[in-house]
Amino acid sequence: MNLYSVGSVSARRGEKVSGFIDVPDGVDPGTSIPITIAAGAQDGPVLALVAGTHGSEPSPIVALQRVRAELDTTLLAGTVILVHVANLPSFQRRTIYRGPHDWKNLNRVYPGRADGTASERIAHAITTAVIDLCDCLVDMHSGDGNEALRPYAYWNKLGLDDAVDQRAREMALAFGLDHIVIDRGRPRDPAATLYCSNTAHVRGKPAVTTEAGGLGVPTEDMIALNVRGAFRVMRHLGMLPGPREYVERPVWLEPSVVLTSPGTGTWYPAVAPDARVVEGDLLGTLTDYFGSPLAEVRSPLGGLVTYVVASPAMGEGEPVAMVATPRTTAEDAGPFME
Repeated sequence: MNLYSVGSVSARRGEKVSGFIDVPDGVDPGTSIPITIAAGAQDGPVLALVAGTHGSEPSPIVALQRVRAELDTTLLAGTVILVHVANLPSFQRRTIYRGPHDWKNLNRVYPGRADGTASERIAHAITTAVIDLCDCLVDMHSGDGNEALRPYAYWNKLGLDDAVDQRAREMALAFGLDHIVIDRGRPRDPAATLYCSNTAHVRGKPAVTTEAGGLGVPTEDMIALNVRGAFRVMRHLGMLPGPREYVERPVWLEPSVVLTSPGTGTWYPAVAPDARVVEGDLLGTLTDYFGSPLAEVRSPLGGLVTYVVASPAMGEGEPVAMVATPRTTAEDAGPFME
């Protein structure tokens, strides 16, 4: 294949071309999705790297700009699709979690709908133009604008296809984040996959979700961590020359739980990312707008705090923290083999 096309963007072998996927107007305003196609000089797999699913998670967004600049297509075997900002309306309006037009979370509406609201149309465009074309995918996140976070990844242990699960496990170890959440609970219905990476995985394309960065600030160390991870996955897939690298002593996290706020008010966190807690430990306190206590949020299990909301504004049902239990082996995952 000598011509690679994603939406209206096309690149010939050896080229690196940037442009946009158009998301037409619908019941609310349309948008566009900035992408780059890096078409290698040699044949190989198609890797999709997706950033900006949530617009206030900038570390991966900045990282993919660097990947675009540094990626040498003369050395590349295969094609890399860089989705620079999946949710451009959220990025432009600086919203947290949800899009500004329909107030929906893009990472809860996949595979989307062509005739849906803005977030659903974005999801449909990424599903049809990127996920359906790629062989494997990394959905790159960081802590949203309100979340302090320690770096970790999600391994989607879906159970539909052991070979796909195993390839996704290898990708997670290749990316290089040494804490990996084992997630067995993602939807299996192709018509209601909800999450970007899960949409690929259900379709037989191994995918992982990464989390590196936090609080809406693209710090240099987190940008570099995302850039390094992207190139490590390319080398793992045989797309670039160089040694394959894998996390040697991963910390597997299972079970895990996301705690949500029991009410609306002002949030006072009592823990920081990477803190160790035992069952019953205080994660934070919710007060009303006058400072009077409303509720305490305590951990239902012992483990590690992967992220915690660090800003005061809090709405009922919104996440406040995630706690996961570390272990040294991935149960029934089998040994890692190159």
